[in-house]
Amino acid sequence: MPTLHPWHELSPGPEAPAVVRAVIEISRGSRCKYELDKPSGLLVLDRVLHSAMRYPANYGLILQTYYLDHDPLDILVLCAEDLVPLATVPARVIGLLHMEDTGLPDDKLIAVADRDPTFAGLADVAELPAAVREEIQDFFAQYKRLENKPVTTLGFAGRAAALACVRESLTRYQQQVVPTLAARQP
Repeated sequence: MPTLHPWHELSPGPEAPAVVRAVIEISRGSRCKYELDKPSGLLVLDRVLHSAMRYPANYGLILQTYYLDHDPLDILVLCAEDLVPLATVPARVIGLLHMEDTGLPDDKLIAVADRDPTFAGLADVAELPAAVREEIQDFFAQYKRLENKPVTTLGFAGRAAALACVRESLTRYQQQVVPTLAARQP
């Protein structure tokens, strides 16, 4: 029986880019770095973080996107609850954290769980408490330090920049990934 591949076979959602369907890979508070395996669609343990730091938000990817780091677009989903890996969640995009990881752009979208009343009125990353933004930025600035992997955080951008990033990643997926998938079909 064929297995559903979440990255390719689930829609990014009817309201994308404003509200996207995210697949959670890592629960808030975890030190386990899970990743969706591109060939199989299964969730695999990439590593346990070398530092004592824990993910400050639920972390995953946006379906049918392709970013400049040759992976699906990353997303942090703020929610009052820790979400389980492989859960899909409608996530309202509110901003992004610009980053570079080993010299490549590796921006992280910032979103809130669209069905969580805790974040109902939040529209832009600038509206988050400063402590939340600082925790997110500090986590990504430091989480690979003990692995000697260079990561640079370059600051936050608001909702408009984040929506443009999602649009570009959706287009890039259609232009670069879909033709490759079609070529593999018998």
